[in-house]
Amino acid sequence: MTITGIITAIVVGAIIGALARLILPGRQNIPIWLTIVVGIVAAVIGTVLARAVGISTATSGIDWLELLVQLVVAVIGVALVAGIYSRRGVGHGGRH
Repeated sequence: MTITGIITAIVVGAIIGALARLILPGRQNIPIWLTIVVGIVAAVIGTVLARAVGISTATSGIDWLELLVQLVVAVIGVALVAGIYSRRGVGHGGRH
């Protein structure tokens, strides 16, 4: 993976993660760095899933269906991480 690929993954991950947080109702008490990490992981998993179900990911333009799969995975990921993060009491002064 090149430096450009890594930077692209971070940017796409940040966008996917931010969109997932916007789509989810309520407040997600997770830090932005964790949102970006979830977005990056969701982008990778979403691409793998898209390829597995036969969605073309090698087009010359924007792969809208692939992005949709990545976004769905990111919404699920942010919801899971926010639930785990808030239950553990991280960022709220310790355990409840």
